[in-house]
Amino acid sequence: MIRLTRLNGQEVVVNADLIEFLETTPETIVSMTTGRKVVVKEKVAEVIRLVAEFRARIMPVVRSTTN
Repeated sequence: MIRLTRLNGQEVVVNADLIEFLETTPETIVSMTTGRKVVVKEKVAEVIRLVAEFRARIMPVVRSTTN
């Protein structure tokens, strides 16, 4: 899960595994595999960084359960 900020300043926690794609219009739109869209203050590069950090945090957990 990653924390993002809606345009009104409200924090929203998004399941990073459900992100399908990101758009800039000029705001960042996070499109989910569920069809839902979330408009956030963070730039696309920042969302990508947050997802990468999330994956890096969970990867050791995934590896330990597959051994």
